[in-house]
Amino acid sequence: MDVRIDGVPTVFFFFFASLVFLAGMCPALPEHSHPRPTSAATGSGPGQINSNSILVALLDSHYTELAELVEKALLLQTLEETVGRHNITIFAPKNEALERDLDPEFKRFLLEPRNLRSLQTLLMFHIVPSRIDSANWPESTQSAAEPHEALSLSSHRLRLAKRESGEREVDRARVIHADAVTRPDGVIHGIEQLLIPQSVQDDFNRRRSLRSITAVKPEGAPEVDPRTHRLKKPAPPAKAGSPPALPIYDAMAPGPSLAPAPAPGPGGPHHHFDGEAQVKDFIHTLLHYGGYNEMADILVNLTSLASEMGRLVSEGYVLTVLAPNDEAMAKLTTDQLSEPGAPEQIMYYHLIPEYQTEESMYNAVRRFGKVRYETLRLPHKMVAQEADGSVKFGQGEGSAYLFDPDIYTDGRISVQGIDGVLFPPEETTEAKVEKKTPTKVVAKPRRGKLLELTCQMLSAFGQHSRLTSCQ
Repeated sequence: MDVRIDGVPTVFFFFFASLVFLAGMCPALPEHSHPRPTSAATGSGPGQINSNSILVALLDSHYTELAELVEKALLLQTLEETVGRHNITIFAPKNEALERDLDPEFKRFLLEPRNLRSLQTLLMFHIVPSRIDSANWPESTQSAAEPHEALSLSSHRLRLAKRESGEREVDRARVIHADAVTRPDGVIHGIEQLLIPQSVQDDFNRRRSLRSITAVKPEGAPEVDPRTHRLKKPAPPAKAGSPPALPIYDAMAPGPSLAPAPAPGPGGPHHHFDGEAQVKDFIHTLLHYGGYNEMADILVNLTSLASEMGRLVSEGYVLTVLAPNDEAMAKLTTDQLSEPGAPEQIMYYHLIPEYQTEESMYNAVRRFGKVRYETLRLPHKMVAQEADGSVKFGQGEGSAYLFDPDIYTDGRISVQGIDGVLFPPEETTEAKVEKKTPTKVVAKPRRGKLLELTCQMLSAFGQHSRLTSCQ
């Protein structure tokens, strides 16, 4: 039966009523409103961007060298978060400035894993967290006391200038293509050369000159008391950077395998080297290099070896770390790590108190065949030999090859990646003391000279048998 309300069917009545209700709940937008893109418009979260973003345009632009460096510096996530908050301006050097015009030694310095922080600082120096296009470029007038400055993402200031001829400059670099790429969330300007902040230049000069890691050869070694492992008399003042006079074993913290108490280094609290910063630097390099997270976890979390290594380097000692990769560390059993002090003992066997690189170790094994290196796990030594064009450590099934050479080398700490965990050879044969039955030795009575002369006279006459002593 069809029910009607004032001549209108019930179904249509409720349909129109629903439309009126929904229209009242949804406010109408203005016809010509253009809201500013926000993080919600660019994606579902602040870390997501759409295809019309300035970052996507950079990766797809002809500034391929800069885009490749941004990916190598692991800055994409940081820039995505920055774009989600505000507009950015990117000053992109041309490809020739990064390929041909840049110093090869400086480019090699930037691409080394240990210098990742310097590379990130250099790239963020080219990015300003605000929109500066050609229309609102600051004018440079003679009446202005200082040129206009903009704060970059690296916390360094960029000087922006515009000459009377209309030429624009960014920190001594000429803008050759203004507004090369424009997007709602940013703009890219092409510049003729790379911008280098002073802090990155100082890092490069410091690494090149090795001023912070050079060591001075001492004139003479002081005497060490073998009972107390301490200096017999105060050592003469040594120059800053000179290697310590005491062996590294005397400076180590007491452990299960170390009998003597630790002795202070010759530098004492002066700390000519910043060992903690260097150890932290090489651990960060292991994490960024990839494949050595377990080694870094043991050094920092499971043991206190990271702080102990930092103290040793601060006192002037040098170390070579043989770092097993994650695949090798995963083969360790629970029994091998459960005993007290087991992680420390494993790591001590992988620490060599010398500064060795892949080249020096390979040359040594090629020349001498087998080389035995001292380790921090007394009294065991590490055996190295040449095999298959590389360096092999250990013997038999428990050997490991040099897998990733020179992961980190700074003159004080050298990190070499290996593909296995090394253990010292166990003593399979014990010295057996042979038990011999004691034999009784009867000493013959010694005759005096007078009796000897008497026996000789009696034997001349054939009468020597008359005395029992002459028989």
